[in-house]
Amino acid sequence: MTSNHAFYLYAAVMLLAGLGIPVMAALNGGLGAKLQNPALATTILFVVGGLLSIVYLIASGSLPKSVPTHIPVYYYFGGAFVIFYILTITWIAPKFGVGNAVSFVLLGQIVSMAAIDHFRLFGAPYNPVNLVRFAGLILMVIGVFLAVRR
Repeated sequence: MTSNHAFYLYAAVMLLAGLGIPVMAALNGGLGAKLQNPALATTILFVVGGLLSIVYLIASGSLPKSVPTHIPVYYYFGGAFVIFYILTITWIAPKFGVGNAVSFVLLGQIVSMAAIDHFRLFGAPYNPVNLVRFAGLILMVIGVFLAVRR
């Protein structure tokens, strides 16, 4: 696969993943509201997700024979960020609106991704915040605020 084809394939897959985030927020926010318990809704989401991950791991044949021990411990804390996101979106989206909640999550992602790429955090490839990229980031920030404006 050429790098151009890979770019479009990766972009399409991530676009689909992005389309799923507001759907997940709406579904889990609704579940949390109906249960009157965002923490229980979050737990249910992770049980279902965990079971599906295990099924995929086994079905794909990617079950490792051992876990490497040389991985820095901070790489294992991604789950804490996912828990925080799911708990907050489940609690806030029904009150604030899925669109508003996801828009500000997007804003946080924009700021975070620029910092991670610019400072090469967590082994990310270097993609500096130059003038053109900074202008694009500012336009995205403005776009988020225009999208949620009432």
